Amino acid sequence: MFAVALLAAVPVHADKIDVGGTDRSYIVMRSPKKPAPLVVVLHGKTQSGADMVTRTAWPLVAKRDDFAVVFPDGLNHAWADARPDERRAGNGPPEGTDDIAFIAALVDKLVNDGTADAKRVYVTGISNGGAMAMTLLCNRADLFAAGASVIMNLTDELAAACHPSRSLPMLMMNGTVDPLIPYEGGRGTSYFAANGYWSTEKTLAFWRGLNGCAAADAAVTELPDKNPSDQSTVTQIASRCPPGHDVALYRVNNGGHRMPGMFPDARFPKLAAALLGPQNGDIDGAETIWAFFSRFP
Repeated sequence: MFAVALLAAVPVHADKIDVGGTDRSYIVMRSPKKPAPLVVVLHGKTQSGADMVTRTAWPLVAKRDDFAVVFPDGLNHAWADARPDERRAGNGPPEGTDDIAFIAALVDKLVNDGTADAKRVYVTGISNGGAMAMTLLCNRADLFAAGASVIMNLTDELAAACHPSRSLPMLMMNGTVDPLIPYEGGRGTSYFAANGYWSTEKTLAFWRGLNGCAAADAAVTELPDKNPSDQSTVTQIASRCPPGHDVALYRVNNGGHRMPGMFPDARFPKLAAALLGPQNGDIDGAETIWAFFSRFP
């Protein structure tokens, strides 16, 4: 009820755009300031853009800091990222779906109508949306100023398909007891998990390599345990990178396949805790990612 009451004052608008003859839906929250920075927020599998509106702090952060945010919908509640079917949990979007084209067209539309500042467009996603965010950074780096992935690691296929036209700042946020996308790589403990994931450390090293960063950690900071009852803590790991090419990792110690934050990230929190692990409450994912994005360019 608290989240619903807060969001009642947040103006959002549902719309569609034709992409290759298919109507693609999205929800957009525009800023009074035009053009404004724009954050593209990609939901996880089985979710929708509306879930990201009501289950994350993105609308509230955007309203407070005067930026626009758009919540696209994947077909079949999934994204066509660069992973093959065997690296996915459950069904993907229809065969032939081009989500790179969808997001590129959506960004172009919001830039052309004055909503978004073309130099300050960012992309983030959770789980399957995190894989799609990485796919977009690898294929259309020209569209974005920075990116962030939550509870997702690379696979051989994702990495092999990653040839960005330029290096972009990157933030990762992964839980150490994630049953679907294991922190240490391989196959998760969940019945629904797929195999073949890189470890978070290997994924972090990949982005550091792309961005010309040093291999070793620049700083490791234990963040305050603001919510002891959440069973988890957060460690911030910084990288030594060229200016404007930052790579950061937020390791959620004892964190599950969850978005850290002030809002319950699932309709049935107790069931989510049993199936996906603990949700951290020491940081808010949207707040943390926006603080990173807002530094670039």
